[in-house]
Amino acid sequence: MTLTNDSQLQEIDAQTLKQLLEENAVTLVDVRESAEYATERIPGAKLHPLSQFDPIQVRPSEGQKLVLYCQSGNRSAKAARQCLDAGFNSVIHLRGGIPTWKNAGYPIEKSQNAPISLFRQVQIVAGSLVFVGTVLGVFVSPNFLLLSGFVGAGLVFAGITNTCAMGMLLAKLPYNQQAGNKR
Repeated sequence: MTLTNDSQLQEIDAQTLKQLLEENAVTLVDVRESAEYATERIPGAKLHPLSQFDPIQVRPSEGQKLVLYCQSGNRSAKAARQCLDAGFNSVIHLRGGIPTWKNAGYPIEKSQNAPISLFRQVQIVAGSLVFVGTVLGVFVSPNFLLLSGFVGAGLVFAGITNTCAMGMLLAKLPYNQQAGNKR
């Protein structure tokens, strides 16, 4: 376990998390969205999406440590800071997110009726909008090319800021909301 800039916010690697889970010494919280959780998750994790995160709901059991994780470590770090601001003495998050867990060869759980990943949903929607905008721009009016440009600018913004507005909108669709509630 290593400390980050904030002495109360700690990072943990997959091997240490695995050991703590085997010892039943942690309350594990996934702060990704419902569809991501349904697609794959670390066994025993509870879902508390960052978009609706409330530190009061994630208090660990007596004698346990709170460990948060997400896809990359960015959202779990944000959620950890919310916990610290709410008065938690210390919070741990998984360095590198769920990919580090999978890369270590540890098991994941999947829901059978999970929708396709949000990342793939964004690719499908963005690609479709660019394609339609280009076709309409060529055959109907050049003004439709603005649609392709707008989507391209949104993708660049998402890449720079690590925040995808289209992904957040897609996460609110009913089939993505219901997926995480089937535990």
